[in-house]
Amino acid sequence: MEQFERKVTKIGNSFGITLPAELLKQVGLAQGDDVQVEVKDGKIVLRKKEQIILPEGVDAEFMEILNDVIKEHDKAFKGLVDR
Repeated sequence: MEQFERKVTKIGNSFGITLPAELLKQVGLAQGDDVQVEVKDGKIVLRKKEQIILPEGVDAEFMEILNDVIKEHDKAFKGLVDR
């Protein structure tokens, strides 16, 4: 596995890092792609956001709201599985 060293830089009120073009190409990312950022076991994990095609008649905004509700109440939903 290749390793790259980068510095954290200030970008406006946030911070960021740059990624080499060859690294992005290896993982199938390009400028403008959406990524998901997760902290797992004290490490930052980046992955390309999956593009989901909704069936005809399903509203994307409704699905986003539903997803937010599921995330917010994740612990409660998981507790229901054990019942």
